[in-house]
Amino acid sequence: MVLNGSCMCGGVQYAVQAEEYMSALCHCTDCQKVPSPSHPIPDLISSPKQNAHVAQWTGGAFTSNAVVPRTSFKVTKGTCTSYDAKGASGKINKHFFCPTCGSGIYTELEIMPDMTCVKAGTLDNKGTELNGKIDVELYVKDRTGYLSAVEGAKQAQTME
Repeated sequence: MVLNGSCMCGGVQYAVQAEEYMSALCHCTDCQKVPSPSHPIPDLISSPKQNAHVAQWTGGAFTSNAVVPRTSFKVTKGTCTSYDAKGASGKINKHFFCPTCGSGIYTELEIMPDMTCVKAGTLDNKGTELNGKIDVELYVKDRTGYLSAVEGAKQAQTME
């Protein structure tokens, strides 16, 4: 099966060629604070050197992901910008996003060197539904109190 997706502005597009994937919700504090760039804010930044993309923290209670083999994922249009964050494991979580609109596209985790976590919201053709099921919830120890466990999904305290 081929999964296609893109950022909000269409500047970055990708394709995944995979027979199946793992659907995962991640509640870790890193995913709750997924970084994305904003447009330059000339009125607030007077120095031309500083008049570049300004990192902003935008977040949610969790991220929804299609976890696919890294070799099956390919950016087909545009180039992503990345941000490295140190995860709870002490290893690097590399977040990739569109440099124009800021959409988070995917994450590569050193702790999972053969996999890519594609942000489900960027999938085309109702891919956001993740085939109607969640396989695993990660970092449930950090899950927001107003959320309940997804019935039938494995509940992992960390990245188990």
